[in-house]
Amino acid sequence: MREGSGGEVGLSGREPTRRTPGTPCWTSLMVHSLTATQEFYRGLFGWEFRPGPAQYGPYVRASLDGRPVAGIGELAPGLRLPVAWTTFLASDDADATAERIRGCGGTVAVGPLDAGDEGRMAIASDPLGAVFGIWQARGHLGSEGGGEPGTPVWTELLTPDTASVCKFYQTVFGCEADPVVSAEDDYVTLTVRDRPVAAMHGVGNSLPRDLGSHWTTYFEVEDPDVAAHRVTELGGRVVRASEDMPTGRCATVADPEGAAFTVVRTES
Repeated sequence: MREGSGGEVGLSGREPTRRTPGTPCWTSLMVHSLTATQEFYRGLFGWEFRPGPAQYGPYVRASLDGRPVAGIGELAPGLRLPVAWTTFLASDDADATAERIRGCGGTVAVGPLDAGDEGRMAIASDPLGAVFGIWQARGHLGSEGGGEPGTPVWTELLTPDTASVCKFYQTVFGCEADPVVSAEDDYVTLTVRDRPVAAMHGVGNSLPRDLGSHWTTYFEVEDPDVAAHRVTELGGRVVRASEDMPTGRCATVADPEGAAFTVVRTES
């Protein structure tokens, strides 16, 4: 994580405005037990839940103070898929974006499909297999909030090396790339209209074999150490203990079904 997550950019837009294409606008999770997962995140972040579009199965929207922050759906019984948070990137035309994904070596696994009057979506993966969503907003514009505890504030792609996929996201979404010039750190910040929206971190062989290349969501908390302890109390686990980073203290954790995410206290 690097400096620059805030405002309309990233996932912490303060007003419910339409996101610029290429900007992370929503994060969603598909699980085996919707009820148990709601209890976990209610206990961790204080989320409240209300029904969302259900034409593709049980689905709820998590909210804080009445503002949507994330979505959680339930997998069909017997469907044994990995459980992971999915980052959705904004698009003005989901069908055209899906075609660019295919043309740039990515894969479109689901959609594009209409989600009622809320928007149009697809699930895709980049050439190295990192799964992400695309969201063409209509009635639902995405996550709202100004970086308060319990809200998504940043998103980052962990990948073997950034050079292999950076051009893909630039071409598909029109992002610009701002690399860190360092022999030790393969890190690229993606910008839209000169504002940071996400990042890519090339981690080489240290990429977990069970996850592969993947996007990870950062959620703001008041105290990452306390939040990590609370995760274990609620049946989750700590993947990487709390540590101080350039823009704040963070810990990587996983919920009881194994979905990993990062809790962070960003520096103002």
